[in-house]
Amino acid sequence: MRVSLLLCSLFATALTASAADLPAWSSWRGPSQNGVSPERFVDYSFPEKPSWTYKQQGRGTPVILDGRLFSFSYKGKGEELVEYLTAHDAVTGDVVWQHKIHDFISDTVYGRYAIGAPTIDPETKKVYLMTTHGVFRCYTFDGVLEWEISMMERFGRLTFPNGRAGSALIEGDLVIVRGITAYWGKQGPARDRFFGFDKKTGELVWASTPGIGPKDSSFSTPIFETRDGMRVFYVGTGCGQLVAVNGRNGEPLFRFPMSFGGVNSSPVIYKDTVIAIHGKENLDSSEEGRMVAVRIPKFTPGAEQQVLGKESEVWRNGLVMFSSSPVLVGDRLYQLTKTGTLACVNADTGEIIWEEKLSNSNLHSSPIYADGLLYVPMNDGALHVIRPSDEGIDTLAKLELEGSCLGAPALYNGHLYVHTTKMLYAFKLGQTAITASAVSSVEIPKPGKAAALQIVPNDVLLRQGVSQEFRVRKVDVNGFVVGEANPAELEWASFIPPTAKVKAKMDATFEGGKLIVSDKAKTSAGAFMAKGEGLKGIVRGRVLPSLPYTEDFESYALTADASDGAKFSFPPLSWIGARFKFDIREQHDTKLFAKTLDRVLFQRATAFIGDPDLANYTLQADVMSEGNRRSKMDVGLVNQRYAIVLKGNYNQIEISSNHERLKRSVPFQIKANAWYTMKSSVERNADGSGTVHAKVWLRDTEEPAEWTFSLELPYVHEKGAPGLFGFALQNQMKVFIDNVSITSNK
Repeated sequence: MRVSLLLCSLFATALTASAADLPAWSSWRGPSQNGVSPERFVDYSFPEKPSWTYKQQGRGTPVILDGRLFSFSYKGKGEELVEYLTAHDAVTGDVVWQHKIHDFISDTVYGRYAIGAPTIDPETKKVYLMTTHGVFRCYTFDGVLEWEISMMERFGRLTFPNGRAGSALIEGDLVIVRGITAYWGKQGPARDRFFGFDKKTGELVWASTPGIGPKDSSFSTPIFETRDGMRVFYVGTGCGQLVAVNGRNGEPLFRFPMSFGGVNSSPVIYKDTVIAIHGKENLDSSEEGRMVAVRIPKFTPGAEQQVLGKESEVWRNGLVMFSSSPVLVGDRLYQLTKTGTLACVNADTGEIIWEEKLSNSNLHSSPIYADGLLYVPMNDGALHVIRPSDEGIDTLAKLELEGSCLGAPALYNGHLYVHTTKMLYAFKLGQTAITASAVSSVEIPKPGKAAALQIVPNDVLLRQGVSQEFRVRKVDVNGFVVGEANPAELEWASFIPPTAKVKAKMDATFEGGKLIVSDKAKTSAGAFMAKGEGLKGIVRGRVLPSLPYTEDFESYALTADASDGAKFSFPPLSWIGARFKFDIREQHDTKLFAKTLDRVLFQRATAFIGDPDLANYTLQADVMSEGNRRSKMDVGLVNQRYAIVLKGNYNQIEISSNHERLKRSVPFQIKANAWYTMKSSVERNADGSGTVHAKVWLRDTEEPAEWTFSLELPYVHEKGAPGLFGFALQNQMKVFIDNVSITSNK
């Protein structure tokens, strides 16, 4: 590490106040949600070298509580790349505990991992993390996994090459995460959605769709305030909007369209405006990017989401930035731009007071502010310590760190922490005493009169022969809990929304407030409405079969009209990621599961057809690709988070879990328009190693005794939802699947 100190004072022995008296840096933007630390220092100086370093690759922000630092990182290359959640002693850097998290079925490329940050709940000390591939986990402070949700397999979360994971957010009893999902029913179309989970149990409380069709993924982290009797969060979306959402019930409040691409920066709240920045083409001009202040409208609970226009702009300027977030100090905004400049902006008028060049470019990193100083990390690995004023900047220090800075620093108990793509750094600031200014307390409105029922969990996934109990809460119009309701005393009935295009019911019944799924229930999805004391609430659910399971598609009525004039049926609602990507149609006097060709966006598609917690099973299906000797498509299965695919044009059987990380193949001659039977199984040993097996043969011929391809791995996934895969390159030709079966290996 090269260090050039432009201004240096003697390094003093620290006489700090108790860390317990200091606000925790428990989320990536700090205790005030805007990158500002409340800590103040007597006899401040910046050190010439770090107090400790830890070799790990990261692109986010470490978080700290009660002397413990938590970092999100990754190590290794190729098949050995693994993400980590690590707990360190914040003073010494010693590792207290560490958990590996393996990628699966994602399209993340170029090592774009750990683009996010953990979040700590100061009340419970639980640690939350969303991985790059969409596994949402909750750990205790001491590293015990409490619960996890595979957002991909459970709610249809999509992955993207840029790997943006983002950060969870704590709000009361909720932990809120986001992602672009394609689920079922009203939540079926791909949209940028937010999910509020019970922070202790992991049960879904609400899901919200405040935007429109996404153009990009976004990892903008919401910021909260109390307004008009609500707890409101503001955030950028992958559909180029700035949105406001009621954080207690997920009700969308407004959206402000601003960009042809995603809005990745986190906004800030200033007086009665919310200020955001983006770096794509503007919707209302050909110019690239803008920083804009949007007037916050009056919020009315239960009202239709407001769509704000240009009249809501208080000001805009021409600053351009893709994902760096502004710092708000008083009435001054400090913003990095894509050209590597640091800008000071008047938050009242949008006037750019000054711009100072720090580097040639910067796309992602964000500064923080503490005790009159800005700590500004840059993409080129430089960390600038700057004293800003309305006249410009005074640079106290510039350090050249190893790797690139893509996240934001964190400051806690007189230590500055910076993560780069090579190293985690800790700098012990020189000072003789630490004090802290008060952080504004959160104003929580008092609950009003009960107006609705909130059913927890709000969405369930059940197998045949399983029952589900619920907690039912009475909430006011703003989503605040008023009291509890006894589920057994409520009236429960199937509910089909009037706007539903598919009139479907969940094959289950309520008895004594408990949802019962018989052992002969059909694969299905639907909703129930609860009524009592003049209040209503809705719960959604899916029923999946227990093993063994078979599906030949012959029972489906082909009543819908396809664009090519053929009749078809939509896939089962309970199959995640199938709708619009696949349909059921008749071919050669039999009904088949077919890859659709009318949306190029969906040329590559995976449909999850089972429970994410399934393990140790065999998945089998008949598959076929249209084409000719020179042009064939890809078709296959997903077993326990591994894709087993017939690669038509390559004449291969391929096993993969991420094409950049794990992809192996063997030669296998594939004929177009010929039916093959595929079988797959995953064998996991006690030490975590195991083997992925694949077998392929021409249908209607004898099954081979041996596996066609067996891939031994030092680590295999413990569980995963079975799925079906199809890839119709540029939608040239269809692939078909039939006679699906899933059987237990035990």
